[in-house]
Amino acid sequence: MNDNSTKPYILYGNDLSLFTRKLEAALIFYAANFSKRVNTVEIAQRAATHQIPVLLTPENWVLADTTPIMQMLDGRFPGRALFANGLQGLLIRVIEEYLDEWVARVMVHYRWHDPENAEFAAIRLGNGDEQVAQFIASWGPRACRATGTESLHQQQAAEEEYVRLLEAAEKQLKQSAYLFGDRPCAVDAMFLGGLRGHTYADPGPKRKVSQYPKVVNWLEKQADHWDGKGELAPFEKPTEFAHHVLREMPGTYQPFALGNKKAFEQGSKFFVENIYGEDVSFLTRPYPESSRQMIVNYITQHLSCTEQEQAASWLKKVNLLDVFS
Repeated sequence: MNDNSTKPYILYGNDLSLFTRKLEAALIFYAANFSKRVNTVEIAQRAATHQIPVLLTPENWVLADTTPIMQMLDGRFPGRALFANGLQGLLIRVIEEYLDEWVARVMVHYRWHDPENAEFAAIRLGNGDEQVAQFIASWGPRACRATGTESLHQQQAAEEEYVRLLEAAEKQLKQSAYLFGDRPCAVDAMFLGGLRGHTYADPGPKRKVSQYPKVVNWLEKQADHWDGKGELAPFEKPTEFAHHVLREMPGTYQPFALGNKKAFEQGSKFFVENIYGEDVSFLTRPYPESSRQMIVNYITQHLSCTEQEQAASWLKKVNLLDVFS
């Protein structure tokens, strides 16, 4: 560890924010010295974003965007790094991408399509301010439309997809301490962020998550008590949880990401893709394309020529070559 590894960090965000809780889980895995605060106007202005979380570093840097932040922190906590190198690092990045840029829409749907969850979350996200809460509640349905869960068919399919994910996690946690083996990685941080910020926080989906005792015990007790030891499953023989996600991605995340890429390049505000047998309209957003490109850049800039050939062969095998080529 370098000198900054023991100095204090401040995490600005909200406990009902998926990405705040993702970064919080990562900081716990790093055994970092950090505290949490509610986001402020001053910090948002310094970070040049209204989005949360924001991390204030010991050097007084103000950083946003959780995945690059974690990659930076890996260098400061190398013994507890959450992104592996080589092909194993590619696998982690691909699975995290699915959770970050696709499954996150399920969280949005659960929260804002169910009045019980919307009422619960809005007042807390507004820090008790009813006017702010009303504004947040009015934003929620727009976010659902933008991420393609407006129709009842998509809502049901999204929930079923998340239940399959919970089932895969329940099975995996009977075999290993974490989702990729006996040490955590960025995938665990993201999965915990979704649970703690949304589906185990909001009353509706919490009742569903509570049906998976291994998952509940993991997020409430076990996950945060990592001793810094253990190994990830090898790239050549990943965990069944990883296999499950790789089976889901070609029919959901991939058409969405490719559609967003094409629309972004063409300057289109919206695009339509067939998801679960139904044409779905999505809002074109720059970040999913930026995030997808990070993985392409990782392949071309951080893998050797031999590893790039192996990566292409593997991506073709799992039917994801088109999206990450």
